[in-house]
Amino acid sequence: MARWRDRVAASDPGLLRLAAGLRTVAAISLTLAVLALLGADVQHLVAGAIAAMVATFAIREKQRSRQAVTLALGLPTALASVSVAALLGTRQVAGDVFFVVLIFCAVYGRRFGDRGTTLGLIGFQVYFLALFVGVTTDDLAGFCGVIAVAFACGAAARFVLVPQTPAAILERLRQAFRARLAQLLDAQLELLDAGPEDVDKALEHAREGTARLHETAMMIQGRLEEGTSDEAVARLVQRRIADAEITAERLGLLLLTARAAERADTLTMHLPGAPLPESGRLPVRDEALDTLRRDLTALQLLVRQPLADGAGTARVRNRLLGYRDEENLPVASPDVQDVFRGLGEAARAVLGLRIALDGPQDESQDSPETARSREELDAEDAAIAAEEETRETGLRRPTTRAAVQVAVGSSLAMVGGELLSAHRWYWAVLTCWIVFLNTASTGEILVKGSRRLLGTVLGVVAGILLAGIVGHHTWTAFAVVLLCVFAMFYTAPLSYTLMSFFVTAALGVLYTLLHTYSLSVLVLRIEETALGAACGVAAAALVLPVHTDRRTNELLTTVLDRLTDVTSAAVDQLSGEPPAELLDLARDLDQALADLRAATQPLTHPVTPLRTRRDTAQYVVALLETCAYHARSLAATAELLPTHPSIAADPRLRGAGRRILHNIGAIAARVAGEPGTAEVLTGPSIASLLKPGGIGTPRYGRVTDRVLRHLQRLDEAVLGLARPLGVPVTRPLGVPVARPT
Repeated sequence: MARWRDRVAASDPGLLRLAAGLRTVAAISLTLAVLALLGADVQHLVAGAIAAMVATFAIREKQRSRQAVTLALGLPTALASVSVAALLGTRQVAGDVFFVVLIFCAVYGRRFGDRGTTLGLIGFQVYFLALFVGVTTDDLAGFCGVIAVAFACGAAARFVLVPQTPAAILERLRQAFRARLAQLLDAQLELLDAGPEDVDKALEHAREGTARLHETAMMIQGRLEEGTSDEAVARLVQRRIADAEITAERLGLLLLTARAAERADTLTMHLPGAPLPESGRLPVRDEALDTLRRDLTALQLLVRQPLADGAGTARVRNRLLGYRDEENLPVASPDVQDVFRGLGEAARAVLGLRIALDGPQDESQDSPETARSREELDAEDAAIAAEEETRETGLRRPTTRAAVQVAVGSSLAMVGGELLSAHRWYWAVLTCWIVFLNTASTGEILVKGSRRLLGTVLGVVAGILLAGIVGHHTWTAFAVVLLCVFAMFYTAPLSYTLMSFFVTAALGVLYTLLHTYSLSVLVLRIEETALGAACGVAAAALVLPVHTDRRTNELLTTVLDRLTDVTSAAVDQLSGEPPAELLDLARDLDQALADLRAATQPLTHPVTPLRTRRDTAQYVVALLETCAYHARSLAATAELLPTHPSIAADPRLRGAGRRILHNIGAIAARVAGEPGTAEVLTGPSIASLLKPGGIGTPRYGRVTDRVLRHLQRLDEAVLGLARPLGVPVTRPLGVPVARPT
């Protein structure tokens, strides 16, 4: 059962998709029950179901008080929208003009935040509802009553039947983080044992586990502010989550190195399809390797059962934390010993995560190594507890530009849709509207439109089958609709194609209930969808276009700027400068990288014919993820500086980081198209720059060596960005280039 719960928690972090599906189904079910008791006919039942769905999914705020206010404002917005739709129902030209104006205002409302987005969405969807069920002035009062009932039932479902508080969501996200951390350790154990024929599959599992762990960490960071009692607690949890993520990824890299013929490059963990160096080799099975397998399994146990306490758990924790001291390392090759050191650091991160999330623990059976780790964590906790943007205006503002584009596209879809069907032209407008939601470039709109068309075609086939099965059995049909609605919300974040499939399948059943079902209607649905998607792409490409290249270049520049901020602040703090807000800077970097990753989807889509361009985009994103990992690691080490006795500031690091910062700036300038001749500089390795007088072989402690390794890998990754981005690379005269370490 524990493993089953872990799978559920890991597949749906925070159970957000499950809660969204259940909440919407509960709102619709309650609305149908109330309307049935009031004797409503099928037309009003369908309107109530759609209105309840809109009143539930449109709300975006995280705080319950703000949700209540937005829902209260949404009701008069919905009533006004349905009233205007009924009044203009017989005036085609006036109705079309108003619909276009409404669409413009709904999209423009995004600039006012979540509430503006929600009210615009409610206004548009309820107007569409009026067109779908055919609201007239004669039955307007009845439909207004239905909408009021639907909003009341939506509020009951949100605040009573399926309540969600920010603290509860954050707690479930924490459980999901633990589950995904345990799954990543599973994948790393599989990677250690995989033979030559299975190593590529095992490596892909490790990549997926690393990416999913990072995704959950980002979700937690986005919920900390609302879900914790005060800022100090939020920062503590953020720090412990970051520690666990970094040490888990580092452990995977050490395992890669232990089974490779040479030191594994961090890029291997971020570039899809990248092979293990030298194709990977299975380490020689000996006593140390058997111990390593046992201890990886033991670390999984500590992660999966955080509340289990006792002599056995204490012994496991003490043994793993003992690997942080050199005298406790088993006799093995240097690479395998590095893995044991990584195990010790991972165990320390898990201990810190447990203390931060579950409170004080029993310390009676601590070993000296465990007691030392607790003291370090306490000192860090105490330190944590103690401790203007340019905006575009006019048509260049994203919300204004998108509003103009969708208004033009909707006008085209309206004209074309009416040529296809005088009664169901609104499907083309709906598709045009939807492909503009959460998109920012022509390429993104094209990908979203193609996915919606594919889902619609498949959904039509399913709708034909479902309509034939349920016939005109009203409540059976509504039960099928509820299942489709749940599946729609549960799969929406995973696949837009699946969501479109379930929407179209549900519509086939609703048409049956309204006695308007026919094969020609569903075929028309496909035609209108294709037309709407085409109009959306045409408007995005011809009206104030934002090409994918421009969008990705802007986001790439932002990522490089954030990378500069994190690296500069971390190096300064490691060099002896006052502490900075490193965790916040690292979070900004991660968010910028997530935005870039989403924007490159049109370039990396499997069906893109530009294979070289796709490979280049994947390579650049993977290099940036590698840079972000090393920057986060530097920031995490710098955060330890004020409290960790084994870490001392080294002013020479500032000089070592100067070249990295120069190179990041040169690449950012080239991507941004700034005039100038900025070039990327190469030269000796970072470690050689810190040698006294430039000669000799200095001896570093483990922490200093780790800082140098991260700086060196960051330097190499930034240098690697120069070639695909077309930035010239130069080497100062007389300066030898050291081979990458």
